[in-house]
Amino acid sequence: MDNSLVLGSLRRRLVALHSLYRDASSTMTLDHVNAVVQSGALPIAFSWFHIINMMDASLMLLTGELPLWNDDWSARVNPSIADHGKHKTPEEMAGQRIGDLGAMVDYQEAVFDRTLAWIDGLSEGDLHRVIFARPFPDQIASTFSARVADDVGMTS
Repeated sequence: MDNSLVLGSLRRRLVALHSLYRDASSTMTLDHVNAVVQSGALPIAFSWFHIINMMDASLMLLTGELPLWNDDWSARVNPSIADHGKHKTPEEMAGQRIGDLGAMVDYQEAVFDRTLAWIDGLSEGDLHRVIFARPFPDQIASTFSARVADDVGMTS
């Protein structure tokens, strides 16, 4: 079975998703990104850093390669909390701020480039690879990926 249409569709969807993040990040200032609109609300900085850093971390599971995020990126982006916050409460992440908007955009672009390079390298067999079989470990069971997993588990 030829999955080129599926892979093409996946790539186009990711390109479109990335374009939405580019559109948003190109219209914001550092003040917008770090603003807290009301007590108890998380700043855009949290959501933006969280999703980009989780994409980066997730690629490790798919490729076996270390994430791009490292001490150098941390120093450049300078988040007030150098953590994606996945295992933290909203209260613990309420102080998340981005220190350098341009560096955050650069990190976003590096993650997007890496994601598309991974898609471009997928083979027929990769589409059938089970990354985590059910039942999932506790740390995985509470994730979005677990919610959308196949009956056999999480697949590429």
